[in-house]
Amino acid sequence: MTIDLDAVPNAVPKHEPLHRFANRPYTVLGRDYVPATSPRPYRERGVASWYGRKFHGQKTSIGEVYDMFAMTAAHPTLPLPSYARVTSVASGKSVVVRVNDRGPFLHGRVIDLSFAAAHRLGIAQKGSGEVEVEAILTTETYAATAPLPPVAPAVASGPRQAMLPPVAEPAAADAKEGFVVQLGAFANHANAQVFLAHVQNQMAAAEVEPRVRQQKGLWRVYVGPYANRDDARRAAARIAEAFGVPTSVTVH
Repeated sequence: MTIDLDAVPNAVPKHEPLHRFANRPYTVLGRDYVPATSPRPYRERGVASWYGRKFHGQKTSIGEVYDMFAMTAAHPTLPLPSYARVTSVASGKSVVVRVNDRGPFLHGRVIDLSFAAAHRLGIAQKGSGEVEVEAILTTETYAATAPLPPVAPAVASGPRQAMLPPVAEPAAADAKEGFVVQLGAFANHANAQVFLAHVQNQMAAAEVEPRVRQQKGLWRVYVGPYANRDDARRAAARIAEAFGVPTSVTVH
C-alpha cells in the first residue's frame, strides 16, 4: 500500500484524559524525568529526531499502537496524551502532532517525531533537524484541569450559576482609577493568557469581561474597574458565590 505522506492530516487537538501511569516520574539511562501532570504552556527549541519502521506496530507508552504514518510524537516530559505544534527552524514548516509516547533519550534531542511528521517538516532524509516545539492548549483542556500555579489568588473550578445576577461595570471601563476584582496574578504572560481564556469562558454568562494587564512585574487577571471599593467587594462576593472563586479587591 502506498501512502501519500503529504496528504496525512495534522492531529486535531482535543481534550483527552491523561494516562493513569505514563505521567509518573521515571528514570532512563541514569537520568531522572518528571513529566508534567497537567497541560501547561511549554516552548522549547532543539533538535528533533524521528522513529520509523523498527517501532511501527509496537506499543507506545500509553499502550497505543505506534503508526509511523500518523501525526504523532514522543516527548520526555509533556503530558500523555497531549498536542504540540512543531516548526522546522530551517524551512518554517509546521505540523501539529499528538504526543502519545516517551522519548527521545539520547544526544540532547527534544522530541521524536513519527516518520510522517518528520517528512512534512523536511527532516526525514537527514534524520534530524532543529525545531521549535510548542504545547497546544485548548480552553476545554485547561478548564478540565487544575489552574496553573498562580502567585496570587486565582480561580478554582466551580459550577456556573444559571441565575447569576450581572456584575455591572462602570461606563469608563478603561479608567485608571477605582478598584478591581483580581482573579489571579502570574509571573509569566503565557500562563496569564491561558488562565484568562479559561475564566472568560467560565464567566461568559455573568456579563463581565475578565482582562489582563501588567503591573509591578506581574500579569494580573481582573474584572472591573469599579468606582469604589464597596462596588468591587459586592462584585467579588457575587463572583465568589457563583463560581467558587477566591478573589481579592485591589486598587486599579
